[in-house]
Amino acid sequence: MTTLRRAFEIVLRRVLHVHWRFTRGLTLGVRAVVIDGSNRVFLIKHSYVAGWHLPGGGVEPGETLLRALGRELAEEGNIVLVEPPKLHGFFFNTSASQRDHVAVFVVRSFRQIAPPRPNYEIADHGFFPLDALPEDVTPGTQRRITEVMQGLPAPERW
Repeated sequence: MTTLRRAFEIVLRRVLHVHWRFTRGLTLGVRAVVIDGSNRVFLIKHSYVAGWHLPGGGVEPGETLLRALGRELAEEGNIVLVEPPKLHGFFFNTSASQRDHVAVFVVRSFRQIAPPRPNYEIADHGFFPLDALPEDVTPGTQRRITEVMQGLPAPERW
């Protein structure tokens, strides 16, 4: 994919997100707590927002949750699902808008076909041990990791 095309797609996504915020009853996203065989968690750092996050993004019209999750993991981490992920929970994410809901899945069975390359959307990425997460992991991301790793129930709010 050309650099110009990728930049256009990122701008288009941002414009569409603003449009959806004002024209739809709600927005729906997916995120994944991806855990490798060494019990490390995969995190990404976006180019357009501070902090480290779980990989994921918006569910496009006509997509299922699992299809959107697979697409986002491939785009952001070159990660391919090997087995269906386990649903951790649904969250009302008021930090994004009063209409945003996020489905969080736990992914333990996957292949990373190649290390992802930083691009206009993803500035950095990596698998991190639980005791050595980056300092600027977002609070919601930290809470989801803690819930999954400690077997805690998912609250309603992000």
